[in-house]
Amino acid sequence: MLTITNLYKSYGENQVLKGVSLSVDAGEVCVLVGPSGGGKTTLLRCINQLTTPDSGEIVIDGVNLSSVSNVREWHRKVGMVFQDFNLFPHRTALENITEAPIYVYGEDRTTAEARGRDLLELVGLSDKADSYPDELSGGQRQRVAIARSCALEPKVLCFDEPTSALDDASTARVVGLIRTLADTGMAIVAITHDKEFAKQAGDVVYRVEHGVISQ
Repeated sequence: MLTITNLYKSYGENQVLKGVSLSVDAGEVCVLVGPSGGGKTTLLRCINQLTTPDSGEIVIDGVNLSSVSNVREWHRKVGMVFQDFNLFPHRTALENITEAPIYVYGEDRTTAEARGRDLLELVGLSDKADSYPDELSGGQRQRVAIARSCALEPKVLCFDEPTSALDDASTARVVGLIRTLADTGMAIVAITHDKEFAKQAGDVVYRVEHGVISQ
């Protein structure tokens, strides 16, 4: 589902990625570990086209990033759950989920809201559709963020430190949810410093350090 070949990225004299290659199958959870500054976040940002690589190839579901002229087309294929969730504080949980489908991609509101409610049910928050982010716990905000990232039905879903601010119970819920999403055929890529999360959630674990990747 996701293939990365010889990916390079530098910021000035600092070469962050040094020919990284990686593949993740549909239904597989790939976890990236390693020290801060090793290149994990840059790799994730390149997958999402939040950062443009200097060279190399990224292919999702047979489509090469280099052949995509519209970034919005790419963002239908790959979703991102940010470490700090990045929910809109003035939007309800349901509105956060439907914002992009309706206002960016022009989807019919009824269709988008129906999918949004299905996603809230999937993440165990069907009773929180009308709640605002400041009315939710950290674990609940994380699950809304996951639902929002699934709203466009991506082929690949990326997580940036998904359990960094969560207690043990919330972490267990997120692990279970990630496994559920993988069972639907989605490819999952997550970066973490949480060794227990990596062990519980990952089908395969890679170490990223000094811009290179190893298993």
